Amino acid sequence: MLKLGIIGTNWITQQFVDAATASGEWQLTTVYSRHAETASAFATKNHAASTFTDLADFFSHGDFDAVYIASPNSLHFEQAKLAVEHGKHVIVEKPAMANQALFEQLDECLAAHPDVLLFEAARQIHEVNFKRVQDQISQMELIQGATLTYMKYSSRFDAVRSGQEPNIFSPKFAGGALQDLGVYVVYDAVGWFGMPDEVAYYPTMLSTGVDGKGVAILRYPTFTVTLNIGKTSNSALPSEINGLRDTIVMDNAAELARVTYQDNDGKPHNIGVQPDDNPMLAEAKDFAKVINDPTTYHAEYQAWRQLSRNVNKLLFNLRQSGHVYFSDDERDSAAK
Repeated sequence: MLKLGIIGTNWITQQFVDAATASGEWQLTTVYSRHAETASAFATKNHAASTFTDLADFFSHGDFDAVYIASPNSLHFEQAKLAVEHGKHVIVEKPAMANQALFEQLDECLAAHPDVLLFEAARQIHEVNFKRVQDQISQMELIQGATLTYMKYSSRFDAVRSGQEPNIFSPKFAGGALQDLGVYVVYDAVGWFGMPDEVAYYPTMLSTGVDGKGVAILRYPTFTVTLNIGKTSNSALPSEINGLRDTIVMDNAAELARVTYQDNDGKPHNIGVQPDDNPMLAEAKDFAKVINDPTTYHAEYQAWRQLSRNVNKLLFNLRQSGHVYFSDDERDSAAK
């Protein structure tokens, strides 16, 4: 049984802890929060043995094998680096790093600690339906393009409309639509089609200085992929991948609850499975599998790392195209 520490006590942390527990591979032992009351409440609810409010003490004295990091995006680098330096495996919520310079710095840190593994919690790439789409693409005669949509209204947008700047919509914390819901569809595009030749991002900027929604265009040698993302409205549009006369239709490009292949005659075929009740269960199992047997699953782990690296690069290029900048970008470019 792997021992798990966590940074962050929000809803997504609870979802991962539930998935980790359900997998039968993990036991939550250690909780970090800036506030003692919050840490204690989360630990009590989830039967964790110890809590910390000091990050250095958490890594030096916490009893855990791996840490799950679900803090604001801008804090991922420092926290992940500390974990690696203390010999702890890392599971960091997407996006793993705010820009390429930080990703490369963390890669250097990992090279100095070769026994430590780092995973980006891009949950859908571990799910069956993501792989079913991938398999179906490989069987299609010709791909002519795709439109992938993921737009969900964020309750935090109400605060923006009243003049506030919550973390998820703040450049100080590397927020915005592309760095949140956009990561899912960028993972889809890179995972299914590889890296594009050219990219462009057309954001709708908010008063806080980040994108609330946007459209990304990814140009491949023979087709174009369009990404529709947003946190300021809801979309009920399906996503699709276009062949010649055949099409893959997804109810949602991130959640992939229903996946249908429409053949050359327009006949629909269900190619997906019923998703797990907890969408993070598959990744919790995969991470444990690799940590427990890194030699056997070395190639699979390296493929995930390369995919994460490519996604990080593409996100950065899209931001540059759309003139979406974060507070740390200049500092990190100078440091590089």
